[in-house]
Formats: sequence, C-alpha cells, structure tokens
Amino acid sequence: MDVLLVVIGILALGIGVQIVAKRLRVPSVLFLIIIGVIVGPEGLGFVTIEMFGDGLETIVGVSVAIIIFDGAFHLRRDELETAFRSVGRLTTVGAALAFVGTAVAVRVFLGTEWDIAFLVGALLVATGPTVVTPILEVITVRKHVETALEAEGIINDVTAAVLAIVIFEAVVVGNSPESVPVEFLQRLISGIGIGVVVAAVVWFLLVRVRPPAGDAPQMARLVTLTGALVAFGLAESIFPETGVAAVATSGLILGNVDLPHRDEILAFNRDLTLVVLAFVFISLAALIDFDSLIGLGTGGIAVVVAVTLFVRPILVALSTTDPHFSREERLFLSFVGPRGIIPASVATLFAIELEAAGQFEAAQTLAGTVFLVIFITVVIQAGFARQIAEYFGVIPMPTIIVGGGRVGRALATRLENRGENVVIIDESADEVERLRQDGYTVVEGDGTDANTLEEADIERACIVAATTADDDTNLLVSQLARTKFGVETVVARVNQPDNVDSFKALDVQAIDVASATAWSLDNEIERPALAHWMNELGEGHDAQEITVTATDLVGSTIAELDAEIPDGVIVGVIARDGETHVPGADTVLEEEDKVTFLGREEAVRDAVRRFHPHD
Repeated sequence: MDVLLVVIGILALGIGVQIVAKRLRVPSVLFLIIIGVIVGPEGLGFVTIEMFGDGLETIVGVSVAIIIFDGAFHLRRDELETAFRSVGRLTTVGAALAFVGTAVAVRVFLGTEWDIAFLVGALLVATGPTVVTPILEVITVRKHVETALEAEGIINDVTAAVLAIVIFEAVVVGNSPESVPVEFLQRLISGIGIGVVVAAVVWFLLVRVRPPAGDAPQMARLVTLTGALVAFGLAESIFPETGVAAVATSGLILGNVDLPHRDEILAFNRDLTLVVLAFVFISLAALIDFDSLIGLGTGGIAVVVAVTLFVRPILVALSTTDPHFSREERLFLSFVGPRGIIPASVATLFAIELEAAGQFEAAQTLAGTVFLVIFITVVIQAGFARQIAEYFGVIPMPTIIVGGGRVGRALATRLENRGENVVIIDESADEVERLRQDGYTVVEGDGTDANTLEEADIERACIVAATTADDDTNLLVSQLARTKFGVETVVARVNQPDNVDSFKALDVQAIDVASATAWSLDNEIERPALAHWMNELGEGHDAQEITVTATDLVGSTIAELDAEIPDGVIVGVIARDGETHVPGADTVLEEEDKVTFLGREEAVRDAVRRFHPHD
C-alpha cells in the first residue's frame, strides 16, 4: 500500500479520535492505542513496519522531540516550585527505585539475565509526557499534582532514554559495566549543553533580531520549532538517544524566559503535538506483536503487577512526603503512572539490533515486556484516569463563573492564581473562543439554563459567581444555584443598588458595584499600602480563610501556635459564632474557627495545609 495513503489515514484517524476523546472527556491515548492495534498486523494489516522501512525510527524520533519540547516549554518555574521537593525525589530516588525494582521483577518472574533485566528496567523508568499530557487535558487536578506528573514524565524520560542506550551498548557491544555511569553522565551533560546553547541562540534571534511587526508571531513560532529540531538533530548526531535531553533542556529554558509572542508559540506547539501524538501512538501501537506478549505467560503479568501495584506506590510514597500532597493525591499518583512512546520506540530499535546480533530470545523478552507494560498501563491507568481521580476525590470542586466579560475574566484569573478549578460560562461564541485561547476552561451556553449549568458540573461546585452586567440574569443564576442545585456559596454582581435586597432574600452574597468601587477608592485614599498589597494577591502574596480541622491544634493559644505557622505568614482574623476579631497572643483556637492567613503565597499555602489538612 502507498506509504502516503497510510500516513494520511493514520493522521485522519488520530485527529478524529482526539476530537471524540475530548467530547467524551477520556484521554485520547486510550483510543489511539486501540486504533493502532486495529489497523496493525494483528488487525486489518493497514499498517506494518515494512511500509516505513528505516524511516519510522526517524519519524518517531522527530515526533517525540516535538512532544518533549512542548511539555518542557509548558513547565514554568513558579509551577515547579509548588512541588519542587517531590519532583526532585521522583526524578532521583523514585527513578532509581523504579529502575532497580523493575529489573528485579523481570529477573525474578521472567528469569532473564541481569543485563536484559536492567535494560528493561531502564526503559520503564519513565512515565512519559506523551501519555500524561492527554490525561491532564481531560481531568483537572491541583497544580502541584499536575506539575509532579508533568515534570516526572519529562525529566525521567530524558534520563531513562540515555541510561537505556548506555546499558544497551554494554549488553550488545560488550562495554564494561563500570563504564555505564561515566557514559551516562557524558551523554546527559552533552545533551543538556547542546540544549542550553540552542536555547540561547533562539532567545537571541527572537529578542535581539526583530522581524517586521506583521511577521513577528509567525517567525517566533517557526524559529522556536526549528530550534527544537536543531537541538534534537545535533545531539543525536553526536550521541544516540541524547536528543531528548537537548530538546527538554531548550524547552525548559525557553519556557521560563521572556519571549515575544509566547502564547502564540505555546498554542502552536500544542497543536503540533496533537498531530504528531496521533501519528506516533497509532504507528507504534500497530507494531505490537501479541504473540510475544502472550509468550511471556503469567511471568509477564506478574511483572506488570509488580511495577504498577508495588514499585510505583512505594516510590510515590517515598517521594511525595511534601505536606502539599494529601493522602488521596498520593494514591492517585501511585495508580496513574502510564508508560509512553519513548520506551516503545527505543525497545523496537533495541529488539531489531538484538535479533541482528543473534539474541532472539532476549529481543522477544525485551520488546514483549516493554510493550506489555505500556499497553496495560495506557489502557487501564490512562484510559480510566478520570475514574481513578474521581474515586480518590482529587478533582477539586469547580468554581463556576457565569459571565466571561472583564469582571468574570479578572475574577477567574485571581482564582486560578490561587489554584482553584475555575469554569466560565458565556453565551458569546467569540468571547468563548477568546477565553479558551487564553487557557480558561469555558462552557458555551446560557448561564440561566439548568442544562448548561449541569454541563459546567454545578452539582459538584463549591462556589457560583454571577458576574454579568445584567441584574436579572445574575438573579436567575443565583436562584438556580441556591434553590435547585444547593450550592453552598453564591456570589453575585449587582449593578443597580436597589436590587441588592432581592439577592439577599436568596441568601446570596451581593456585591454592589457602586459601593465596592467607592470602598476601593476610599482604601486607595486612606490606606494605600494595604490597598496595594491586596491588589498584588496572587503575585507572591495571598490571603486565605479556612475552617480549622486539625484537632491537635485546638485548645492552643496563638502564641503557642507560633511554631506551627511558617515564617512569612500571620493569623490576621478569626471568625467565631458570627463574630470576627483580630486575635491576640492569648487567644485560644477552637474547633470550627474560621482563620484568615495573610502573608507570602507559599507560606500561606503551608499554613492552610497544617490547619486544614485534607487527609
């Protein structure tokens, strides 16, 4: 069959499947791998490895480079800081445990030699961004959980690929095992160095060499993409399997410096990633040899069980001791660790070379084990990630904002900066498109319609805010939220002061625009320092009110609690029995007190976790 027709068919199927997956809110990789099996040799025979010849390795390599670059570009330094210690452990202690634990499982249950066992262990260290990214597109978790998943996949994908090639050369070429650490560091440092240099060149071209204004966005996108491909190709030409280290490094650097047209670059990267993701997943899934999977027998299943139900939970438990992670979030991370494209592509290459070297049994065990783990983890852990997240209750309750105008957008920005799961409802198609392009989660429809509210998941909502410029609309939204859906907190913008009483009759917190504006102006006149500080919330500072649930702190005075409160945060206000006061040093904390913390964003977050733990 014509290769062109095969490629077009794969892309058409892949894009179509991703549209369906978004509609059903299921990770697209589940459908992609199933489609791959159907069109592959085990199914319709539409796709075979012979069709691509030696070109498949190059195509997959470039595609993986684009996916890795996009994932690294998306990782922001401030986001990494939310889970910095846990990411550090997941990519060091956790990666080492995954490597050794998987190797031991392969050795024990499949009876392979240690060199092949460690080669499989290296390939299966990483949870790949090729799988994690589609998962995070359809489920919402708190920022530190999302960051941990993304960073773990990207960093471990890089180190695992480099480690695997070094071990492979020791197995096939016969290099001494003692040379593995040196070779690993040499390749890793080379890849990182090339990534740094390419990132510097791209930054210089985008910031110092200014193209004509009308062509600037397009040039920014093309220069960035070219930089990623140059980094990959240059690194691969020096050392095989170091290209991922180069593109990950360049993506991480460029994603955290001030670049012109960054949003356009990010949107372009995401669109391109969807295209190449469809191609590589279907293509590689089509190459799964079910005879080799079945040939592993119960030993193969035992390896999968050991890797997913023993090794993964242990490494997550050791890595996520950060108090930001609740018990439920740790369990979610434990049972969502699917493997991705890089181990599949590298295992295919290794198996071919092992067969050429006459090691047929080792080749079959290697490819079979890697593909079995990938197949099962993608189908179960990625395919049912939403159900796993819902079971452990790690999807934060949504805050629904009806009205995506200036007020609604500004409120959404502040809430998202505090880590809230915000859903905006707006009936203007143009406004919806603009909001989505800016990264907001939006439902298009009438906010006064119960079906639209249900589509926004109002039945799980903790807060509904009606922010339109029409009081009748805001009143009807408030009435539905309060009486039909029983939302606990309903806040509404009131444009005409005479309408405030109508909202209060529904037990809705009414924000009179005129009074709120006057209050803000008065603060600016009388207490400008405080007003400026409040306006900077979400930019390094925060104020959070929580209900005290940590029973071991109840009965302590504020002075005694000083050791429990991180530096950079204070207890500003305590609300009790409907009364609010500023506490003194001898104020005793009581259960169900509402405490407001003021201070640095990270310190406030730590204090909230201590006084109001999730687990």
